[in-house]
Amino acid sequence: MDFQSPTTWADALAAKAEHPDAVPVSGGTDVMVEINFGHRTPPRLLDLTRVPELATWERDGDRVRLGAGVTYARVITELARELPGLAVAARTVGSPQIRNRGTVGGNLGAASPAGDSHPPLLATGAEIELASVRGERRVAAAEFYTGPKRSVLAADELIAAVHIPVATGPQQFCKVGTRNAMVISVTAFALALQPGARTVGTGIGSAAPTPRPATDAAAFLAAELDWDSGAPVGQDVLHEFGRLVRDAAAPIDDVRGSAAYRLHALAVLARRALTWAWDEYRTTDTRSAA
Repeated sequence: MDFQSPTTWADALAAKAEHPDAVPVSGGTDVMVEINFGHRTPPRLLDLTRVPELATWERDGDRVRLGAGVTYARVITELARELPGLAVAARTVGSPQIRNRGTVGGNLGAASPAGDSHPPLLATGAEIELASVRGERRVAAAEFYTGPKRSVLAADELIAAVHIPVATGPQQFCKVGTRNAMVISVTAFALALQPGARTVGTGIGSAAPTPRPATDAAAFLAAELDWDSGAPVGQDVLHEFGRLVRDAAAPIDDVRGSAAYRLHALAVLARRALTWAWDEYRTTDTRSAA
């Protein structure tokens, strides 16, 4: 197995263009596990940890450009205010050691339906910045995933960054797993309230061939919430929202859980996330943005 370790972004793109079969490695928390267990034998590894451009983030107006090499630990400590949903999800990823190495860019590159960063990226309307020697392009998170562990990434492209809107209202993420830490989610859900636009964002994980939004559920909820008064959400709205989120999923039976359990759990998570987010909205000054 060959190994390359470029030190500039230009060199990384050139290496990927020359060797499209090279597998990028940032934190290595997915790729190295697959290699160690013999599930994957790539002919070449492209180590991106020495490319400084990937390990930076910056705020540009109402968006954050998050470099693909920024770790989960840094999202938690540096971006909890700007990107609260992603920060909550990052706290559920593996152990402290994994969070110190794993990156959102790596999670996107793996494109696993169970990736914890995917639901909040969907809920917030994030865009993924892809680059090659041919140029750059941006792809909406909802269009990035094409199948289990597959994405729109071309063979010569690398993930440069993720562009994520700064939160204007409460955001929540919750998941079900066989335990609270170091576990792949059985199912997960993210919710983002956008009071200024009076819209709602949603994201479902580990309950379909790809991460996906619950579009009908989001539209229903945005119309039902009393953005002006912050009146409590009725039980009928809670249950209908949970039902619509559940209906947006298409899970399978596997070793982590049955499809039936995933559907039930997803409806519960949706109601729970809505309750938490709306309680925060009602008790903070975010209502002034509505």
